[in-house]
Amino acid sequence: MWYISTRGMAPRVDFEGALFSGYAPDGGLFMPEELPPLGRETLRQWSALSYPSLVKELCALFIGPELIPRAVFADLIYQAFRRFRHREVVHLSRLKNGLNVLELWHGVTYAFKDLSLCCTAQFLQYFLEKREKHITVVVGTSGDTGSAAIESVQGAKNVDIIVLLPKGHCTKIQELQMTTVLKENVHVFGVEGNSDELDEPIKAVFADVAFVKKHNLMSLNSINWSRILVQMAHHFFAYFRCVPSLDMDPLPPVEVVVPTGAAGNLAAGCLAQKMGLPIRLVAAVNHNDIIHRTVKRGDFSLSKTVKPTLASAMDIQVPYNMERIFWLLSGSDSQVTRALMEQFERTQSVSLPEELQSKLSAAVTSESVSDEAITQTMGRCWEENQYLLCPHSAVAVSYHYQQMDRQQPSPPRCCLAPASAAKFPEAVLAAGLTPQIPSEVSALEKKETRCTPMRKSDDWTLMLRDTIEDIGQQWRGHFPNAPE
Repeated sequence: MWYISTRGMAPRVDFEGALFSGYAPDGGLFMPEELPPLGRETLRQWSALSYPSLVKELCALFIGPELIPRAVFADLIYQAFRRFRHREVVHLSRLKNGLNVLELWHGVTYAFKDLSLCCTAQFLQYFLEKREKHITVVVGTSGDTGSAAIESVQGAKNVDIIVLLPKGHCTKIQELQMTTVLKENVHVFGVEGNSDELDEPIKAVFADVAFVKKHNLMSLNSINWSRILVQMAHHFFAYFRCVPSLDMDPLPPVEVVVPTGAAGNLAAGCLAQKMGLPIRLVAAVNHNDIIHRTVKRGDFSLSKTVKPTLASAMDIQVPYNMERIFWLLSGSDSQVTRALMEQFERTQSVSLPEELQSKLSAAVTSESVSDEAITQTMGRCWEENQYLLCPHSAVAVSYHYQQMDRQQPSPPRCCLAPASAAKFPEAVLAAGLTPQIPSEVSALEKKETRCTPMRKSDDWTLMLRDTIEDIGQQWRGHFPNAPE
């Protein structure tokens, strides 16, 4: 399996090449050159699998045995999910009034990103040990990515991780999950800016191809193909748990509601759809509604500002994985994708071509949800089910309640729940409910923290480069293939 850039100007790479890259050298994102179609029989066989086995089968289609032998591969997946708290890893809660909530948050940091990052970290470690290499991972986070990335590689002997978090824009618990990890290979910066602003120095560093190569830099944001690959499993698992029968012809659809910010889970759903999974996708966003406007009327343009919401991890203006969706739905047309994205980077505003817009609105519907609707949904779900939703999950469930109240006929529906309510006590209180905080989360308050400030007056790109240089100095001599 080969991977090509959405912008069509970079050499193709294998899975290892895509894994160790952030953006492709031409500024695009890596996608598989071809998608393996899945027939009814494969879907029927997969429907009986556990979540880890499903991840294994799915990933095996995209990672050749010549890169990772199958026996080793099975062990990597087993290791990835070893520390999850639920025996199923991912669990479906069937609640009243047809509400199905797929809990993606049973990993160590109580967020869905544990699922893909634990697997990605295992793949990285395998190749690094084999190649005797050291890498530096650079991550910008709006809340959950940073803690899950840190958890997946903390203490690893051949990985250093630098995380930029938006100071004051994460919840206290999200911040503590990052700043209380004192391992030598973890470097956390608190940026005086939002999550879009902190992406700028990261993109600037990755644009210097020689610097990236010299220091073996990579990203673990959802620009990384490996994360999208693993996240495709959510959609298959949701379908198999909610479909009434696999004996019907054609296979019946299931609607999957995806609360989304950077559109990684949405891109994963579009890929699953293209492979033959009969799902209908709903993109559920908060007040920061660029994805909603793009789906509804082809308006892919920045608002004047990012509005802080209760669903803070989705307070994103630049949903970079939409580039993957544009490429996929334009029939892998890198010329169209490149022109769109280059115009967007120049002007922060693009109107989708009519043909692409109609394909997008056929593949995905969307909804934008206010903070008021989030708290109402959290309250209603508690009242009806004694079930606490996090504000991001409430964005998805709000759509379900809207459709139910309108008595709209629909296929079975599954709402993805990306995080536990335990991470968002402020939102739970705003909904007039009582937070339920697990002991290991409340214990974070008493731990020592370490975080370097990046102030508005600082040169963020220079600070990032200097940190990377310092790490390179430290590792020189430890590894035969360390940065020169």
